[in-house]
Amino acid sequence: MKRSVIFAVVLAVVAVGWVLSGQFGESGAAPEVQKAPADLTALDEAPAVRVRASTAQAHAVVDLLRGRSEANRLVEIKSETDGRIIELAIEDGTRVKQGEVIARLSPGDRPARLAEAKALLAQRKIEYEADQKLSKKGFRADTTLAATEASLQAAEAAVTIAEVELGYTRIQAPFDGVVDRRMVEIGDFVDRGDAIAELVELDPILIVTQVNERDVQRLAIGAPGTARLMTGETVEGHIRHISAVADEATRTFRVELEVPNPEGTIADGMTAEIALPLSRVQAHLVSPAILTLSDSGLIGVKAVDENSRVVFHPVKIVDTDNQGVWISGLPEEVTLITVGQEYVGDGEEVRPIPESAIEERLKDLSS
Repeated sequence: MKRSVIFAVVLAVVAVGWVLSGQFGESGAAPEVQKAPADLTALDEAPAVRVRASTAQAHAVVDLLRGRSEANRLVEIKSETDGRIIELAIEDGTRVKQGEVIARLSPGDRPARLAEAKALLAQRKIEYEADQKLSKKGFRADTTLAATEASLQAAEAAVTIAEVELGYTRIQAPFDGVVDRRMVEIGDFVDRGDAIAELVELDPILIVTQVNERDVQRLAIGAPGTARLMTGETVEGHIRHISAVADEATRTFRVELEVPNPEGTIADGMTAEIALPLSRVQAHLVSPAILTLSDSGLIGVKAVDENSRVVFHPVKIVDTDNQGVWISGLPEEVTLITVGQEYVGDGEEVRPIPESAIEERLKDLSS
């Protein structure tokens, strides 16, 4: 027999002996520990999501606009007669009251003309009274009496005209305000219509802006508004005027916010940021992080109904501020999913965990 065959037989005998020794060895040997089968029951549980109850609130939708301050009134005070300036009671920046004399013109011959008109009036009164007595006795015709009465009325009108002309020499402030600019000096000769000074009324002050044709319909006269000036000061007022005619170039409407300015600290022409309330709506305040999209691309939020099932609500963003996003389209009261909405679908059953419970748990752990 060849040596290779003998070697193969011996190797086979040894292998069989080794196998039999492991099968029939000591009966007291500990069995190999087997790993426990995986518990798959957890996969059958509904997924947990964090939720928060939300209630709709009345919210004023505010539009932020750029604008500027504008004087309530700004006029050039002009002379209503001619004459030489003989007195000036104002300087640039002078505050004046309504009716205060700011300049005087030389009266010229106006006092004399007034005296003449008054003398003629006295004469006409005597003539009219005499004709009245004669007319009652039948010695004066009605036409003569009427002519005398007309002369009397003409004399009265002449006195009034002379008084007005003399009054024109006293140039008065038409309203309370500040003299922004004086245009004349003592000794200047002015004609009728020449400018004497520029007077501005700064109390109240107007904050003026332009509103587009979509939003102007949502504003109302008397509605409150605020304005933040470039100085950082914030002032409050109310809408005084909404233009009925749009600007031809921009198709926007002028809106005036009237603001008290008793100290005159707000000057004409200051830049301002204006907040105007466009409307009041019932809306929920939420974090922008809970907003999601439906399969069809609608923006909305996911909520949990009374059966602990997910409900997708399409919403409309009506406003944003530093607290979050204001949305409408939800029920008055709703339980919103705040964490985990990305992993659950509409109609799916979930285990809602209130945020308040988690907060309480964290407090207990920290203490």
